[in-house]
Amino acid sequence: MFPATFFDFNGVLVNDEVVHFETFREVLASVSVPLSEHDYLHRYLGFDDAGAFRAILEDAGQKPSSEQLAGLIEAKRPLYMARARAALPTFPGAAELVRRRAAAGPALVVSGALRDEVELGLEVLGVRSSIVAIVSAEDTQACKPDPEGYFLGIRWLAERGQEAAARRALVIEDSLAGVQAAKAAGLPCIGVTHTYSESELLQAGSDAVVTSLAGIDDALLIALFHRLYG
Repeated sequence: MFPATFFDFNGVLVNDEVVHFETFREVLASVSVPLSEHDYLHRYLGFDDAGAFRAILEDAGQKPSSEQLAGLIEAKRPLYMARARAALPTFPGAAELVRRRAAAGPALVVSGALRDEVELGLEVLGVRSSIVAIVSAEDTQACKPDPEGYFLGIRWLAERGQEAAARRALVIEDSLAGVQAAKAAGLPCIGVTHTYSESELLQAGSDAVVTSLAGIDDALLIALFHRLYG
């Protein structure tokens, strides 16, 4: 089966998109830029904080500077963390899947979220010790669908003598941008319909689609591995 696993974070392990939307909206209100839930879910969901703020402001007719973007990101950080510490919803089966995949080989998180957000979510799930490395927004210059984050995950494994495993590491994603990033990095990808429909995930390039994390069982993984690699 797949020798390693790259987990996306938001929308795969933690169900925090509403938390992100609310904090984006609060910060943007301070600069008089409105944000609707529809626009967030359908236009900006795949971005990291920097990419989302940049796209939202540009769509509002502004040209944000790097200093302005940095200020908005830092304003959002404590708002997210406060809400997440109070109540961070997670997806059923997330902790069990992380532990099961970590027992089969290295498990990493590759996410556009900030590192402290990922660390908090993994602690809430009780799986921090199962994750060998985190690639977060601070580590990349470009957000998904750019494959940079997944290339960094591949490099992390390769530098530890696991290059073969890295090239067949299974990606688990929920967003179209995330699926596209995984496939651009040459990795197998399972999409979970937490955010987008089966047809949308397949069109984005998913090799298989499940409706819940419980669907990622050994039977599916064995069949997918043999279909992809013989």
